[in-house]
Amino acid sequence: MKRPIITSLILLMWSWVSVQAQQGYELQYEITGEHHRKGTKEGLDTLGVQHFLQGELKELWSEGYLMAEVVDLTYHDSVAKATITTRDKFRWMELRRGNLSESLVRRAGGDPRDFRGQPVSYKKVARLFEKLLGIQENQGYPFAAVRLDSITQEGNGFQANIWLEKGPFIQFDSLKISGNARVKKVILGRKLGIVPGEPFSQKAVESAFQLLKEMPYYEVMEPPRVSFQNSEATVYLSLQNRKVNALDGIIGLLPNEAEANKLMVTGQFDLAIYNPVGRGRQYGLHWQRLTQYSQNLEVSAVEPQLFGTGIDVNASFFLLKEDTTFVNRDFRLGFGYQVRPRLYLDVFSKWKAGDLLSVPEVNAAEELPAELDFRYHSYGLRLHYQQLDDGYQPKNGWRLIMEGGVGNKKILQNTGIPEGVYEEVDTEAIQTFGTMSLEEYWRVSNRLVGFLRLRGGLLLGDNILKNDMYRLGGLRTLRGFNENFFFANRYVYANFEPRFYFEENSYFLLFTDVGALEQSGWALPDQLDKIISFGAGLNLRTGNGEFRFLYGMGRSNEQEIGVNYAKIHFGYIGRF
Repeated sequence: MKRPIITSLILLMWSWVSVQAQQGYELQYEITGEHHRKGTKEGLDTLGVQHFLQGELKELWSEGYLMAEVVDLTYHDSVAKATITTRDKFRWMELRRGNLSESLVRRAGGDPRDFRGQPVSYKKVARLFEKLLGIQENQGYPFAAVRLDSITQEGNGFQANIWLEKGPFIQFDSLKISGNARVKKVILGRKLGIVPGEPFSQKAVESAFQLLKEMPYYEVMEPPRVSFQNSEATVYLSLQNRKVNALDGIIGLLPNEAEANKLMVTGQFDLAIYNPVGRGRQYGLHWQRLTQYSQNLEVSAVEPQLFGTGIDVNASFFLLKEDTTFVNRDFRLGFGYQVRPRLYLDVFSKWKAGDLLSVPEVNAAEELPAELDFRYHSYGLRLHYQQLDDGYQPKNGWRLIMEGGVGNKKILQNTGIPEGVYEEVDTEAIQTFGTMSLEEYWRVSNRLVGFLRLRGGLLLGDNILKNDMYRLGGLRTLRGFNENFFFANRYVYANFEPRFYFEENSYFLLFTDVGALEQSGWALPDQLDKIISFGAGLNLRTGNGEFRFLYGMGRSNEQEIGVNYAKIHFGYIGRF
């Protein structure tokens, strides 16, 4: 069947138009007038030429050339020629603040009087308007509008007033929660800055989404929604509970080498409880005993929004028993506050005590041992800033935690050590400490995620003891080594992991840990240990838990690298 002539002509014309639209031009343009310049742009089609010229006009308009226009545009073969004329430049004779208060003008950071004699730029006026509206919508006036009023022109000069219409005053009414999340609305509202009776704040609504995503115990199903009725705003949240509470442990029974015909209990137990009744409380318990004489215990708790003040109270207790050498106790009390949606500050006080369990034989002619009895009371500040896509299983973003403190360190005299030996050491001295942890996650592809963590610590003072130093090594710090393998008063190390996700929360990983540890304290020779370790592992998320397996080997001054010294870190964490 023959195609109709009209249809053939239409297809022919469409083909010609398509070819012309895709044809590449070299644009030769000239701007005439006070802002004279020439230029060329290559590889543009007809639509690209139009976009480029429109962009040039907008730039001229923003500089006060309000009458600028394209006066000539021709296409010939592969060359497009355009001429833009700027015409006259317009300036502000006066821009008055109209009905704006002096304090509001200062908060907006742009005094209208500063516009006098400046080019009439819509961009600058628009930026001022945006700041004014931003202030209003965070003070209970989300429907505020601002405009120029009483505009007059004299030659190339303009005069105008700024006029603000606030609209109705809006207050927060309530939170409406959908989903199965355990929520105390009063507590969550204070955390998000959405409190009934308080002025409406658009900033609080926008930041609520980010805050909720970074809470590990909630899964946010959609961004918050707001409805307005009778001068009140209701915020709707869709939240689901997450299984983030953790329980895992392992118990071992071994022959007791110290006491015949008796067994020794070894093992590890971890418990972490988040948001048990919807108030945001947190509890933690960690116990570990890997040898007959060494064990550690850590207990922590967080009580948020104490008495409705917005201040969180946290407390922790840590006990470390090192062989038959010493025992340390560490108690910490802190008060935290959410300064901004991503910034959290914690002021704390810490009491630390160390006591010798066995006293080495020391006569008056010898030096003191590296471990001694001491008491240390300090005050410090902790900063926590994070910008993550997910607070539970992040795949993009970063987190920074910094902590520092200062206090008075006192060395106690042990009755088993001659008193005269203590004259060689400052029994009382100022001691400072600081730690830093920076983590970054970046998504390389849908399944490949990179993870990099940099950590460092510093302990300064005139009477630093070995039993007061940082402890490193193991699954949480330097893999490929035993738990608490290293003593250090200065350290820096990096953990790098490429992770390949084969499910949403399950992945294979390779890892490399590198670092430098320094040990320099009382009765200790200065020692620098350069650490490197590497290995591979698996993190497998099951229906009610999480299994992690890591195989690694590392080298240090005290450990050779090799299969015989390789370490296996594994465990199963039950989630509920």
